[in-house]
Amino acid sequence: MKILFISAGRIGDAVLSTGLLAHLAECHPEARFTVACGPAPAALFRPAPFVERVIPMPKRRRAGHWFDLWRAVAGTQWSQVVDLRGSALSYLVLAGRRRVLKSSWEPKHRLLHLASVLGLDRPCPPRLWATPEQEAEADRLAPPGEPILALGPTANWGGKQWPAERFRAVAERLTGPGGILAGARLAVFGGPGECDVAAPVFEAVPQERRIDAVGAVDLPVAYALLKRCALYIGNDSGLMHVAAASGIPTLGLFGPSPEVFYGPWGARCATVRGPRSYEDICHAPDFDYRSQDCLMLDLDIGRVTDAAIRLWREKGLDPG
Repeated sequence: MKILFISAGRIGDAVLSTGLLAHLAECHPEARFTVACGPAPAALFRPAPFVERVIPMPKRRRAGHWFDLWRAVAGTQWSQVVDLRGSALSYLVLAGRRRVLKSSWEPKHRLLHLASVLGLDRPCPPRLWATPEQEAEADRLAPPGEPILALGPTANWGGKQWPAERFRAVAERLTGPGGILAGARLAVFGGPGECDVAAPVFEAVPQERRIDAVGAVDLPVAYALLKRCALYIGNDSGLMHVAAASGIPTLGLFGPSPEVFYGPWGARCATVRGPRSYEDICHAPDFDYRSQDCLMLDLDIGRVTDAAIRLWREKGLDPG
């Protein structure tokens, strides 16, 4: 049995789709999966034991990436095609069954929207994988020792990127004397080319307490490393969803994106924003989606620090 699973181009949406993929694998243990997705999240799917092939889809002009995918999969008789991008390709290949996600603006979490493609009325929480070698790399980066505070100060759009100096201030409060993670190590996460954004955050702790995961590890290693952390605080980004999938307490910082759709999912997750709602920000007369200026300046350091402490204590993780 062969199943073609067409997932997202961006990391966050791809992470959210992994629970649906895992559900399919549990329902069809004999199946072998081919996953098509964007190049950035492709590494997420390779460690899954039931995934036979991953096809990255770098965007090309005039939808050329869809023609590339069609050439790669048209010669196979698929038992099922699950298309989370609602493309026409699903109808241009041989398939016993087609499940194609339809667009919806219903105010519900993206996981519930994804589940509807299989007729489910419950979400399938994200599930990620790492190979033994990737777990070993995470052990090398974060050997046993003091707890680790993880921060994700980057995002795919400047409007969603809380200032790095504020992340540093929060880290200083949480890891300094009297903080909930006093003396903790600091792991900073980000993608390739984001080192300049993340660099100021490291100043919160001495060199010997720093773990640099900015553009230096692939996504499954980042996932394995996050599992070894005590708490994650980050912007609305793919890494936020990776952190939530790792099972650690995850605090997502929101501004010009709606947490009702994209908040981190799980019992150990929370979100925080400034006094303005998503609508206040993005429906304002001067809103410009092309601008890279931060739209989260009304979210102050104290509010984020308090939210992190509250998350930590509400989940029974504070030994004090």
